[in-house]
Amino acid sequence: MAEIRIRPARTSDVHGIKELVAPMAAERILITKDTVTYYESIQEFVVAEDESGTLVGCGALHVMWEDLAEVRTLATSPAARGHGVGTRMLRELMARAERLGVSRVFCLTFEVGFFAAHGFEVMANQETIPAEVFGELLRSHDEGVAEFLDLARVKPNTLGNTRMIRSLSPGA
Repeated sequence: MAEIRIRPARTSDVHGIKELVAPMAAERILITKDTVTYYESIQEFVVAEDESGTLVGCGALHVMWEDLAEVRTLATSPAARGHGVGTRMLRELMARAERLGVSRVFCLTFEVGFFAAHGFEVMANQETIPAEVFGELLRSHDEGVAEFLDLARVKPNTLGNTRMIRSLSPGA
């Protein structure tokens, strides 16, 4: 694959991100979002672009709590798959998590092998969370938080993916 650059996303990337997500959403691998949602969260995204400036990948890191974030919308174009683009974006998102002081990163995925190769483990049925934090997280309207908490209300919408988590080294 040609030279790929990973960079923070810009508002002008939203339509390219939607194009990357669309075929994966059609296969029920990712959930499609409204355009406004991508704009509202653009600062969470990184993109991978080739030498012509074409987007070949995207991914986001969404902070959920003081010590917890979620990798979201990690997608690559069919041509970029198998060339390390997803790995490079995931490494950048994990570095962001470390810089923010997050100690655990969560994901919902069908790509269990990919995430396991990057240190993620399948989550226990109920991740241990202090009661006061659980109560605060219940106030969130974010579906990713509901998935993390394994709330019954998200069960009908679950795509059948796997909840995984990775702990980051302190001070890494």
